[in-house]
Amino acid sequence: MTLFEQWDNYGEDAKNRSTEEYKKVVEKYLTKERDIYAKLLSEPDFIEEGTIKDLSKKYNMTEAEFVGFVDGINDSLVAGPYDLADMTGEDSVKLEYDLKKLYWNMLDAKADWLFNLKQWENLLTTKERDAIKRDFNKSKTVVKFPKIGRNEPCSCGSGKKYKHCCMHK
Repeated sequence: MTLFEQWDNYGEDAKNRSTEEYKKVVEKYLTKERDIYAKLLSEPDFIEEGTIKDLSKKYNMTEAEFVGFVDGINDSLVAGPYDLADMTGEDSVKLEYDLKKLYWNMLDAKADWLFNLKQWENLLTTKERDAIKRDFNKSKTVVKFPKIGRNEPCSCGSGKKYKHCCMHK
């Protein structure tokens, strides 16, 4: 089983035993994740890189958990996302991230334990964070256009009724 498959099945054993055990496993991982982000964000000029094996040891995680961490930050990485499917402990990763994209992705993941870290205060101003939140919220807003009735004039400007014009395209 690959590291990514192990990550994909993370916590399933605990989930099968009880909801409480599963919650403990998830909380333990989320605490580790939060601690890594706190460290990375407190040293924004430092770019963490190394093998999955070495970084998982450094951050007190299993290799599968660290692949899970990379999975979470993957879309925010400057070099683009890694193909995690066949990643092994010997594969190297470089965690150079786009700060604003990372904040956006944390909002998208609804990860308040991450986007509310105090380290953000030193990295993005309140105004910048608010602007990202506003843009994020706008991107999630559904805009419904008024429905054109069959017998109303077509919106394309042809002068025909909608049912005889664009309704049939």
